[in-house]
Amino acid sequence: MEAEDEATGQMIEEEEIYVNGGGDGDESKRHRPIISGEQLDIEAYAALYSGRTKISRLLFIAEKCGNASMQLDALRMAYDEIKKGENTQLFREVVAKIDGRLGPNYGPDSIWADAVDRRAELRKEKLENELNAYRTNLIKESIRMGYNDFGDFYFAHGQLGDAFKNYVRTRDYCTTSKHIVHMCMNAILVSIEMGQFTHVTSYVSKAEQSQDALDPITIAKLRCAAGLALLEGKKYKLAARKFLETGPELGNNYTEVIAPQDVATYGGLCALASFDRAELKSKVIDNVNFRNFLELVPEIRELINDFYTSHYASCLEYLGNLKANLLLDIHLHDHVETLYEQIRNKALIQYTHPFVSVDLHMMANAFNTSVSSLEKELEALITNNLIQARIDSHNKILYARHADQRNATFQRVLQTGSEFDREVRAMLLRANLIKHEFNLKASRKH
Repeated sequence: MEAEDEATGQMIEEEEIYVNGGGDGDESKRHRPIISGEQLDIEAYAALYSGRTKISRLLFIAEKCGNASMQLDALRMAYDEIKKGENTQLFREVVAKIDGRLGPNYGPDSIWADAVDRRAELRKEKLENELNAYRTNLIKESIRMGYNDFGDFYFAHGQLGDAFKNYVRTRDYCTTSKHIVHMCMNAILVSIEMGQFTHVTSYVSKAEQSQDALDPITIAKLRCAAGLALLEGKKYKLAARKFLETGPELGNNYTEVIAPQDVATYGGLCALASFDRAELKSKVIDNVNFRNFLELVPEIRELINDFYTSHYASCLEYLGNLKANLLLDIHLHDHVETLYEQIRNKALIQYTHPFVSVDLHMMANAFNTSVSSLEKELEALITNNLIQARIDSHNKILYARHADQRNATFQRVLQTGSEFDREVRAMLLRANLIKHEFNLKASRKH
């Protein structure tokens, strides 16, 4: 317990260094969220994002966390962020959730909301008149820009369905590959916010088919969008590959959707859950590009290294510390339990694989669990044919069930002999048919 307390204390100290701006004064470290067993620093977390996703993530944390102070902090920051924009409907929803708990400064602001709504009506009327004029004159580029402006307008006001329709309408008026890519990126952004990941996959594919070469930043954005869609579809191995292929050019260029720290977290956990040992080494640990992302989230980097080097207790401890805050992630929360189960099962399989017999007491210590719990986990893996073994429950020993090599060799010899016999008989039959000109006689008769 003392060692555990020391480790926890060290983690807390590291968190304070980054969040409070200590250490070497690196600006990126000051804004890096240290996700640990401690309460999530919501301000540092929210600073990683921009636009609508920042608000969505804050509201998600407020909804899912069980800590009242965290909930109010998230709602306060969401309130402030919404007032920088024009989404009055979302503003009213947040005010209702705050319900006066943050004092008069965070209550209904009807003057601001009415002013925004009036400006919105005037802006919408102006956009309609401009678009009608463009359509009358049949100027394709102007019509395309008009629909884009309408899409931006609806997106800013939270009308995502209308925004999507207007962005997609620009497709008929695109005259270059660059225009099509721009349309696809807008459609992808709105689709992610709506949770329509089938659309995301479709428009990522359209953008990748562009005739002109895509710039590295756009390629990185498309990889992230495709990774999120695959993650949502629980295709963890394919999702891991997309995140691992994301180039360092992404940087902070896609904060309206994803932060580079998320690439490390999503990609790392999906890879752990779905890659075998060789793939983990070649595609994750030795991946120079992905290493840049892993440096932003040291816990993910360390738990991957611990898993590969068979330090399972340390790996599972990191996962345990991360879990509470990963459940507050808007894209990952539905997959945490599944990913954790798959990672733990892989660790158990990997631990038992090299041995003829394993002492369950020693294995339980390695996994920081009880013998009875471990025995149940191993029973499930054996039942599902994931581990070829049997358990001596009395002596608490796992015995690997290796194939009988001697018997297998005899079976292969017998099978080879029967195949040889069949082939020789077929050859003799064919030779006799040819010798007696059976086929020739039959064809003459016909």
